[in-house]
Amino acid sequence: MLKLTQTMLFRQLKNTLLIIFLMLFAVTAVNAQGRRKPKPPGVPSEIQITPYKTTMIADGKDKALINVKIIDSQGDSIANAKVLVTFHIKGDAKILTVNDVADFKTLTDSTWQANLTGGCHVILQAGTTRGIVKFEVKADSLYTGSTEIHTVQPGIAHVVTKDKYVPKKVTDKVLGADISFLPQLESRGMKFSDNGVPGDALEIMKAHGFNYIRLRIFNEPANPKGYSPKQGFCDLAHTMAIAKRIKAAGMKFLLDFHYSDYWADPQQQNKPAAWVGEDFTALKKSLYDYTVNVMQQLKDQGTAPDMVQVGNEINHGMVWPDGEINNLDSLAQLIYEGVKGVHAVSPSTIIMLHIALGGQNPEAKFFLDNITKRNVPFDVIGLSYYPKWHGTPSDLKNNMADLAKRYKQQVMVAEYSQLKREVNDIAFNVPNGKAVGSFIWEPLSSWEGIFDRTGKSNDFMNVVYPEIAKKYGVK
Repeated sequence: MLKLTQTMLFRQLKNTLLIIFLMLFAVTAVNAQGRRKPKPPGVPSEIQITPYKTTMIADGKDKALINVKIIDSQGDSIANAKVLVTFHIKGDAKILTVNDVADFKTLTDSTWQANLTGGCHVILQAGTTRGIVKFEVKADSLYTGSTEIHTVQPGIAHVVTKDKYVPKKVTDKVLGADISFLPQLESRGMKFSDNGVPGDALEIMKAHGFNYIRLRIFNEPANPKGYSPKQGFCDLAHTMAIAKRIKAAGMKFLLDFHYSDYWADPQQQNKPAAWVGEDFTALKKSLYDYTVNVMQQLKDQGTAPDMVQVGNEINHGMVWPDGEINNLDSLAQLIYEGVKGVHAVSPSTIIMLHIALGGQNPEAKFFLDNITKRNVPFDVIGLSYYPKWHGTPSDLKNNMADLAKRYKQQVMVAEYSQLKREVNDIAFNVPNGKAVGSFIWEPLSSWEGIFDRTGKSNDFMNVVYPEIAKKYGVK
C-alpha cells in the first residue's frame, strides 16, 4: 500500500488486511470499522469523507474543503439518498459553511446536524491552536466517515544545508508494485500461476510488464507492538531475501523506509522503540546510522536500491513527535539525515519524498514549499492516490500537472489500487517531461489484485498491465 492513503479508515484498512492474512483468508469481508454483512448495491452503506486539506495554518483564518458523500457497499455514490447526519469536531476548528443541505442546525459548539440528500460540501475554519482536529460524520446504520486535520504554525525556515542540489532524473518508465506481503503469503503456502503454469510471482509480473518492485521496511517489526510480532516480516533480513529475487528477475528496486516498528502513514508515525527517549541530536544519528546500515547490507549483497523513500506518506511528518509537521525544521533535518545516509552508501540512488496527497494540491504545495525552503535535497515527488480519500482522477491530474510545473523534481504515483488504466494514463502523461510512472499497492493480495485468492493470474495481470506497459513503452 502504507499502501494508500488521509483518514483513520485507511490505516485501519491496512491493519485489517494484515489480520486477514494471519487468519489464512478465513475472513473474506472485514470492514475497517467492524464486521457487518455488506448491504446490497444501491443501498446506503457508508459516509465517505474526502478532505482537500488535512493540514491547516492555525491562524484563525485558514479554511479546508471537505466533500461528504453517501455511498453504497461498492463505493458508488447514491445521489438520491436522504440521511439525517451528525457532524462532530474535536479540536480547535469550526464549521464555517455547509452547502447543499436542508435543516442544518447547531446542537453544541462542536456538534451540528443536517438532512443530506446524497452529500454536501463542508468548509472548516481553523482556530489559533496547534494540534489535531478530528472531524467525523455519523448516521444511524451507516459506517462513520472521519478524518484528521493537523493545525500548524510553520515558523521561520532554516536550511538543512547550503549546498546546491540538482535533482537526479529517473530515465526509466516505471510500472511498479509494492509486494511486501509476498513472504507472508508464501509462508502460508500460497502458490502463484500464470494461465495454469506455476511460477514465481516476481517472474510472472516481469513477463507481464512490471519492471520495478517496492518493499517497505520497518526497524524492529518483531517487537510486541511491531508490524509482525515475533515473526519479523518486513525486517532487514526478509527485505534482503526478496531484494535478491527482485534483481534475479531483472527488475529494479524501491526501498520504502518507514522509520518505525509499525505502519507509518498520515495518522501515525510512531518512533521506533529503540529510539524512544533519545534527544534530538541522538535521534538524528540513530536515523542516519540505521539508514547507512540497511543500505550497506543491501549493497554488499549486490542489491542496492535503485530508489529510496525517506519515510512513508510523510505529509504530516515522520518519527513523531520530533518530526511532526508542526516541527518543520526538525522534520527537514530528519529527512536530510535519511538522504545523507542513503547517499553515503549509494550516491546514485534516487530519493523520493512520499506524501499521501494525490488530489490535494493546496496541501501538497504547503508541504513541498516548506521542504524546499529548508533546502532538503530529493529527486522525485511521490503521491498516494485512493479516490475515496484523495479526490477524483481530475484532482489527481491537475495536482500532478501543477507540481510538475512548480518544482524541479519529477512526479509519480507511489501508491494506488483502483482505476488502474485511468491512474496510469495520468501518471505517464505529466507535463514538462516530469512523468515517472506508478507503483500499485499490494496487488498480490488486496482489493483489485492481479492474482485471485488462489494465486491464479487474472485479467488485470494478463490484459490490463501488458496493455499499459505497451502503451507507454515500459521495459
